[in-house]
Amino acid sequence: MKNRFILTLVLFAALIASCAPVDLNAPMPTFDTGIDPTTWAQVPEGEFFYGQFNEEEYTPAFEVMVTDVTAQQYADFLNAAFAEGYVKVDGDNIVGNYPGDPFHGVKHELEIKAGDWAYIPLNDSAQRIKFDGSQFSVQEGYENHPMTMVTWFGAWGYCQYYDASLPSEIQWEKAARGTDARPFPWGWEIERNNANFYASRDPFENMSSFGSRTSPVGFYNGQTYDGYQTVDSASPFGLYDMAGNVWQWIGDVQTMEGFSDRFMRGGSKDTYDMDLRLWVRNSAPPMYFSPGVGFRCVR
Repeated sequence: MKNRFILTLVLFAALIASCAPVDLNAPMPTFDTGIDPTTWAQVPEGEFFYGQFNEEEYTPAFEVMVTDVTAQQYADFLNAAFAEGYVKVDGDNIVGNYPGDPFHGVKHELEIKAGDWAYIPLNDSAQRIKFDGSQFSVQEGYENHPMTMVTWFGAWGYCQYYDASLPSEIQWEKAARGTDARPFPWGWEIERNNANFYASRDPFENMSSFGSRTSPVGFYNGQTYDGYQTVDSASPFGLYDMAGNVWQWIGDVQTMEGFSDRFMRGGSKDTYDMDLRLWVRNSAPPMYFSPGVGFRCVR
């Protein structure tokens, strides 16, 4: 009985230790992927297979960012936009103007009025953008990671500032899939080292202390990083991270009465491999932000 009591105490102590607060600012590995986040890819006009059941859809030609918008790119945007008055500080948030959505007055519908809406929070421990009262900067080590902790408004505002837009669902899926019926951007099967997803065992995953963290944009390009061999997982049009790492905000504003959410595509570092299939959707209100949600632009 005494031994059983001691064993129980040991197990309880281990449980308490495992529940200790994690250090959100713990040092992390830094790698240069060699992928330039300022580049854009051409997507030609034409038909392609859309969705799980391969419906035929058509898009005009467009360009899309090769990677997600990085934290450094977003900090540069905020510095320029803040100087011009395009964004401003409102309490613990950076806000910008949005023209509003149609409103039907349906039960549970959110009314998105014209006015200032939060782009990013400044006081969240997971926010990698820092503000000293006059300048925006990026927490060291996260410069080439995807911008996260950004609302749909904040993603929309960035794209608008640079005369671009968030992709529609049809644009996003064509850019990710190409013109065949593949379920993943790189092809028909998924391996652990194709993308940053739950339990992919990449260098940014430490389940004992931190959990899963984002990887630099373009990380899965066939390089080996500190012994971790990646597979080149670009889409047919040369886009990186169209599956895994972070969910990506979609630009469509739904016209369905009572539906106020915005869609996301692509899965993230926190989802299982099944959620990286190209037709999988997620959704959240446009004021939502998360360490696992980012975006890219089209034009």
